[in-house]
Amino acid sequence: MIVILSAEGAAEHLASGAMACPACGGGLRKWGFGRTRTVRGLGADRVTVRPARVRCAGCSKTQVLLPTALQVRRADTTEVIGTALVHKANGLGYRRIAERLDRPVSTVRRWLRRVPPEHLHWMYTQGCERLATYAADAFSRIRNTRNPLHHTLTMLAAAAFHARERFGFEDPPWTLMGMYTRGRLLAPPRGG
Repeated sequence: MIVILSAEGAAEHLASGAMACPACGGGLRKWGFGRTRTVRGLGADRVTVRPARVRCAGCSKTQVLLPTALQVRRADTTEVIGTALVHKANGLGYRRIAERLDRPVSTVRRWLRRVPPEHLHWMYTQGCERLATYAADAFSRIRNTRNPLHHTLTMLAAAAFHARERFGFEDPPWTLMGMYTRGRLLAPPRGG
């Protein structure tokens, strides 16, 4: 899976040969589409997507091009899952979050369990790396709240804010945060 900011940008990168295989570094070319799926946004919004697939000329592996507004193997957008994490960071429990987002309680509880300390540290590092690139002086203005989830989301949001400010990106902050976390606001399930 390769996380992309937009389908149009990915098509340009593919056409120019700038997109490389994550497994071997070989050149990628179009290889049809992944399955069509409908993903829930905030409120009653629904997004239907049919992500493109690519195949490596070197190792023959195929990859799905996942837009950053979506999360890997999730039926909700990055914005919905991110909003749930913000509510959790602000002290709400999974039942109240589920009620506010109009999602099943079991779904929200599962989301919140998929943010272990190791994954929080990884996301925090991704936010720090981006923020250091965009506005290194911004670190001094970010207060540590002693809440690891809150601090991680603050770091990712600061990186998105400064990317929008510096480069004029018009993409929503959650879309950029999805790009920084490679479509993984939630940790992948443990194998076993």
